Amino acid sequence: MNVLPTIRRQVMFFLGISSLGFLFAAVNTDVETEYWMRRLGTSWTAGSPTNADMVKAIYLQLGKDLQDGLERMKDVYLRIPLLLQVYLTNIHVTVAQTYLDNNEGKRICWKICLLNAAVFVAWKFSRLQPGMFVRFTHHPLSGLSYTLLTHMFSHRSLIHLVVNCLALESFGAAAAHYLAKEQAKQQPDQLEASPKWHFLAFYTSAGVFAGLVSHIASTKFRYPRAVARLLRSTEPTQVAIAAAPKPVTSFATALSRPTTSAAAASTTAISASASAATFNPSLGASGAVYACATMTALAFPDTEIALFIPPTFPIPIQWGIGGMLLVDMIGVMRGWRVLDHYAHLGGAAFGVFYYAYGPSFWSFIREDVADMTTA
Repeated sequence: MNVLPTIRRQVMFFLGISSLGFLFAAVNTDVETEYWMRRLGTSWTAGSPTNADMVKAIYLQLGKDLQDGLERMKDVYLRIPLLLQVYLTNIHVTVAQTYLDNNEGKRICWKICLLNAAVFVAWKFSRLQPGMFVRFTHHPLSGLSYTLLTHMFSHRSLIHLVVNCLALESFGAAAAHYLAKEQAKQQPDQLEASPKWHFLAFYTSAGVFAGLVSHIASTKFRYPRAVARLLRSTEPTQVAIAAAPKPVTSFATALSRPTTSAAAASTTAISASASAATFNPSLGASGAVYACATMTALAFPDTEIALFIPPTFPIPIQWGIGGMLLVDMIGVMRGWRVLDHYAHLGGAAFGVFYYAYGPSFWSFIREDVADMTTA
């Protein structure tokens, strides 16, 4: 029996969820684009309207929908005191106007942040916490795969949630803008009403890949080293076990052969000690945000950034992102465990890879989907 942690299921999960995500995004992008082309009275093959025409049409429709929403709420507002009515109406108008005035990339990032906030609220209910630990954190030794997806929407501390959401609002919106710009450059005849589905596929795949990198580093490097150290430290107390016909030479052999109850208890204790000493469950959107940040830094190298928490002076984006990656590399080498440095570096690597190959890959996927739907 081999109970050592493996990576096969997690790798297959990443490949499966990414493939399905991009396929789903391509289908929805084509459906949405075709819908808006029909709304504007032009067929797909005519090559008109342009992407800009569809973006303008979506903007006008969104403005109408928000106005209709305000009209529907007026009946509710009329039932409350006048002072509160004015206050709530002003908030409604301000939020709606802010939402309308920003691009589609920022809007989808706000929706992701709302999902993160909902999961954060769920953490605050003590009755839900045992299930949240199982389903919304990823522990490398749990054997679970789907938590590579769910953990990226999970934050337990308010500061963690706020920092990730602020970073996503900035870098995520810029990444979505880059994807839309590159789509028009790669395939000017392959129209696209909105980059939101493409960005969602990229963001989800980046977050799962970042978690996978952390999972592989933990199960294949950090955990075996911790077990080996504990085995060496417990050797003087294993005289009785060492006297058995086949002495314990590694954690794997200790778990793969019949043992006495003392040996079983010893190896179980070693496993638990290694797990407790080596791992904290992973959670948070940092890996996906790092992917957005590195892609933005490569796509817009002349941009300057400044931290909101703590406040800093503007610096070139490549200096800022490079400094963050340097800290993570030092954290990996030094074995720091406060942050998941492996996930950060995995997300950053995904962003670099997608900057180089993502736009052409997306065009290829959309071409394949178009061929399948017309066949």
